[in-house]
Amino acid sequence: MAAEFLRTHGIDLQGEMSQVQFGDNSSAAEAPSFSRRKVQQIQGVRLPNREPDSKWDISFKDSTITSIKPHDPQNLAPVSGAEFLDARDCLLAPSLCHPHVHLDKCFLLNHPKYADLSLEKGNFAEALSLTSKAKFRFSMDDLLCRGRWLIEESMEAGVTCMRAFVEVDTTVRFKCLDAALTLKEEYRDACEIQICAFAQDPLFSGENALVNRNLIEWALQRDGVDVVGSTPYVETGEEQLYQNIDWAIDVAWKHGKHLDLHLDYNLDAIVARIWLVTARLYDREWFAERSKKTVVLGHCTRMTYFTADEWREVRERVHDLPVSFVGLPTSDLFMMGKPSDEAGGGERVRGTLQIPQMIQQYNLDGAIGINNVGNAFTPQGSCDPLSLGSMCVGIYQAGTKRDTEVLYECVSTRAKAAIGCGHRKDLEIQEGGEVDWIIYDVGKSGRRRGRRNLHEIVYDPPKARKIMYKGFMITL
Repeated sequence: MAAEFLRTHGIDLQGEMSQVQFGDNSSAAEAPSFSRRKVQQIQGVRLPNREPDSKWDISFKDSTITSIKPHDPQNLAPVSGAEFLDARDCLLAPSLCHPHVHLDKCFLLNHPKYADLSLEKGNFAEALSLTSKAKFRFSMDDLLCRGRWLIEESMEAGVTCMRAFVEVDTTVRFKCLDAALTLKEEYRDACEIQICAFAQDPLFSGENALVNRNLIEWALQRDGVDVVGSTPYVETGEEQLYQNIDWAIDVAWKHGKHLDLHLDYNLDAIVARIWLVTARLYDREWFAERSKKTVVLGHCTRMTYFTADEWREVRERVHDLPVSFVGLPTSDLFMMGKPSDEAGGGERVRGTLQIPQMIQQYNLDGAIGINNVGNAFTPQGSCDPLSLGSMCVGIYQAGTKRDTEVLYECVSTRAKAAIGCGHRKDLEIQEGGEVDWIIYDVGKSGRRRGRRNLHEIVYDPPKARKIMYKGFMITL
């Protein structure tokens, strides 16, 4: 039925699926190259939330921790023939996560194919326009190339899990999705990549609305697609915006997918749509006890105007719902509040979700993500979530020891929990836990400055990191 409808709009679904099945040999992008080394024991490592001078030996099997024992410096040798890693002068912590990153739009400002699409104004309207022009040029070759840049730079930083948004619409059809599924398979032994079929274009406004909805629904039937994503605020009217939200919730529930909405991306006095979303989730009975699929609300900059009473009402509204909020500071601060050309320039209102406060004061679930990198929406920044966490010390004025622990959780364990890739939100390393870690070289005594604990790592992230994923050390 959907295939016939799409054919009437010039989309040969069978032909596109055949190309995916038999491959597209036109891509000349260099294939990924990483190695995996089996490790069964780590010796002499420091751990978060334990005495800073204490050192520990951790043994594990099949990606599960089997024992954690105090380190004996006289016994630096493998136990029972296990392959081991000497991690003295290192600190071990959970690996990092991108809870929200746009895989298909990354590094458009860095790729020669798009050299003419440079920033002139640096505002939201220009970002939409430049990205729209770029989408007409997307090919499997450059999607794979730029996608590998993002994934490998993220892995080097210690990312072992990410939610990757790729657009599905009448312009790119399934091109971005095909590339994302290829990348997901290429890196499956080194990084978990969730694929979000994302509707950046309107679903209820304009002549392509119905086709866009059918394309998304068809995409959700592809193996490897985990999430439905939508952008209600791109609709032309309130009625269409409400329809977008209703449709996204219904389709995600019907297909058993996670839901991720770009919501309330403004700093205006208009009514926040969080109330509508939570009401619709209650109507759908999308309660945490009924579904393991999560709901993520990204951006939500309008909510920065909320009073304490409104935040308490948010807490009441989402109490039974698997809802998390994801702040995207690098994009929010670049895009939001730019003064007009006629203004003097002194007033630059900024807004991004106060995630640490939402967690600590209102007991909400939240995380922080890089969103975009190297494009017109976010030209600055890197693929390292920890560098973002460090920047957030200043953004949120969150410099206490507990603040820095929360910031690390927001780019690690809380980020994973938000997108359904984990359950623990704290940083405890315990028996029975998973072996998805970063081992930070915190420096030795002498002329080299060391970092003694986790909050010093957040203040000033070290570059030397070893990555463990499912019991294997990953090297690029």
